[in-house]
Amino acid sequence: MHGIGRDLDEKVMSTRKSPVKKKLSDSFKVKPNWNPQDVKQMSAVKEALHVSTAPSTVVCRDNEQKRVLEFCKKHLEEEKAGSLYVCGCPGTGKSLSLEKVRQSLFDWSKEAGLQPPDLLSMNCTSLINTSEIFSKILFNLQPKKKLNGSTSALQHLQNLYSQKQQLSSMKMMIIIADELDYLITRDRAVLYDLFMLTTFPFSKCILIGIANAIDLADRFLPRLQSMNCKPLVITFQAYSKDQIIRILQERLMALPYIVFQPQALELCARKVAAASGDMRKALSICRNAVEILEAELRESASRMNSASAEQGSFDQQAAAAFEFLNSQVRVDHMALALSNTFKSPVVDTIQSLPLHQQIILCSAVKFFRGGKKDTTVGELNKLYMDVCKKLLIPPVGTLEILSMCRVLHDQGLLKLGQSREDKSKRVTLKVDESDITFALQGIRFFGNFLQ
Repeated sequence: MHGIGRDLDEKVMSTRKSPVKKKLSDSFKVKPNWNPQDVKQMSAVKEALHVSTAPSTVVCRDNEQKRVLEFCKKHLEEEKAGSLYVCGCPGTGKSLSLEKVRQSLFDWSKEAGLQPPDLLSMNCTSLINTSEIFSKILFNLQPKKKLNGSTSALQHLQNLYSQKQQLSSMKMMIIIADELDYLITRDRAVLYDLFMLTTFPFSKCILIGIANAIDLADRFLPRLQSMNCKPLVITFQAYSKDQIIRILQERLMALPYIVFQPQALELCARKVAAASGDMRKALSICRNAVEILEAELRESASRMNSASAEQGSFDQQAAAAFEFLNSQVRVDHMALALSNTFKSPVVDTIQSLPLHQQIILCSAVKFFRGGKKDTTVGELNKLYMDVCKKLLIPPVGTLEILSMCRVLHDQGLLKLGQSREDKSKRVTLKVDESDITFALQGIRFFGNFLQ
C-alpha cells in the first residue's frame, strides 16, 4: 500500500507546473492528508470555505484597496468632503475590501495623530424607504435631534452643511452605502441628493457607494458632473482563474492538512472564472465538493461494514486502501459539484438551440457583463453582427433577428419589451449569465470568445 501511495503522490505532483500550483504543491509536501471522517476536521474545512468566514488578508485586491485608502486619507487630512463609487460584479471582493480599508484607515488616523472619523455603514436594501438614508445620516451626526413636521432629514442635513458654526466641533464622517443599486431602481432623486451632500460648503462627509452595476457611473455621471459631485470610480474586475486559485489556496493554507487535489481546485477556478469570476460561487462549489466526498465515504463505509458482517472478517488491507484513496477531494468530486451548480434545464435548452440563437445569447452576455441591465433590439443586432464577423459566420437579416428574439422570449431566455419600432424594443436576460456562459463555452464557436 505504501508503494501505491508513493506512485499516486508522484503522479499528482508531476502534473503541477504553473507558479501558483508549484507554491500550492510545496505546502502539500509538508502536510499530511486529512481525515474526512473526523467530525472536527470536516467542520474546520467547511468553515474555512464558508462565504461568511472573513480571511485574515484580502489577496488580489491590493491596488483597489490602496486607491480607496489614499482617497480617504487625502480627504481626511484636508477635512474635505468627497465621493467614491466602487463597482464590480457580485463576488469580486468589494465589501470585504472596504472593511479592510476601514480597519487600515482607523489605524492610520491614530498613528497620524488625527481624530478618527465617524463611520456610518449601511446596506441600502435594508432601508424601509430610500429617503430613510438621510434620517440615518442625521441620527449619526445628531443622535438627540428631533425633527418637526415641516423639515425633512435631508433638508436639515443641507442646512447643517451650509453653516460653518454648526459643524466646527463635528468630526469627519465616512458613509459607506452598500447595494447602492437599490437607490437607482427606486428613486433616482435620492441618489442625486445623496451625492449632493458632499458639495455643500461645510460638508464633512466622505461618501463611498458600493454597487454591482458597473455602468451606473456612465448612466448618471453626466448629471452628477453637472451638479459638481462627480465621484471617483474604482472598478473591481471579475477574478481570473489564477486569482481564484490563489484565494482558495490562502484559505486552505490555514488548515494543517491537505484537503483538495490541486487539479480539483484548478478545475473549479477555471469553470468559475469562465462563467462569472464570482469568488462566492467558487467557495460554495468547493464546499459542495467536500460534502460529496463526505456522502461518498458514508456510503462506502456502510457497504464495507455490511460486507465484513457477512464474511465474518474485516479486510485491513482493503480498509487502508479505501482510506488512502478517499483522503482528498478529487477531480470527479469537483466535476459533480460544478455540474450541480451550473447544469440545469436552462443549460440543456441553450445547448439545443440553433446556432444563430446561441449567438444572440452570446452577444447579450458580452453586452450585459458591463453591468447594464437591458438593451434594444437594434443595439443587440449590432453586437450580433460583430460576433458573427469575429466567428466568421454569415449573419441573418434584421427581421430574422427580431423573430429569433421572440422565440427566445417564448422560451423564457430573453424578455422582449413593447415598442412601436421593432429596433427600439427593450431586451433583457431572464436567466443567469453564468448559465449561458456554461452552456456555450463547450461549443467550438464560443469557447475563446466568452473568456
